[in-house]
Amino acid sequence: MATRNTWRTWRAGVFLAALTPLVVWGWQVANNAAGPEPGRYLLLNIGTGALWMLLLTLSLTPLTRLTRWKGFTLIRRQLGLWTLAYATLHMLSYALFILGLDWAMLGSELVKRPYIIVGMLALIGLAALGATSNRWSMRRLGKRWKTLHRLAYPILGLVLLHFLWVVRADLGEWVMYAAIAALVMATRLPPVARTLPRIRYRLAGT
Repeated sequence: MATRNTWRTWRAGVFLAALTPLVVWGWQVANNAAGPEPGRYLLLNIGTGALWMLLLTLSLTPLTRLTRWKGFTLIRRQLGLWTLAYATLHMLSYALFILGLDWAMLGSELVKRPYIIVGMLALIGLAALGATSNRWSMRRLGKRWKTLHRLAYPILGLVLLHFLWVVRADLGEWVMYAAIAALVMATRLPPVARTLPRIRYRLAGT
């Protein structure tokens, strides 16, 4: 049985793994290794990182059902907050490197690039989930807490739509993320969810 120190080490490892891409991208920008547009480089990479974090967070529930390993449950809130952190940094990168903090440009940008509105809706949703991810909110909201946090799946749809608009000239990468998202969402279907424990039993018996 894992000890408390083991779980702390596991959480610390996840924290460092989530932080590492940001450090690497920052190092590349600082050392002129991020191409001719370092601001756009950060914007795109951090945005993609947010999508990865969201997919990883949503995959933890089916992984727990498949393996019954407590470690996946322990880092679910942690990865959810990292998703919010990446999404917030993505938005701040846009404000700093694209708008130059000139908020007067935002109106024309919204008209030319409506995917910004979609991205903001996703960010607002993630902020709501992050703000209610604590035990106090779980007790306060009761059964409504689970209903609220199921919004993570519509939020994933908004993120994919946002990403599709951004990379519409090259759909290969988007199709990969959409396929992973479809697989994760499929695990929420009752027939599939009921099958996961059976798969675990069969694997345990081999």
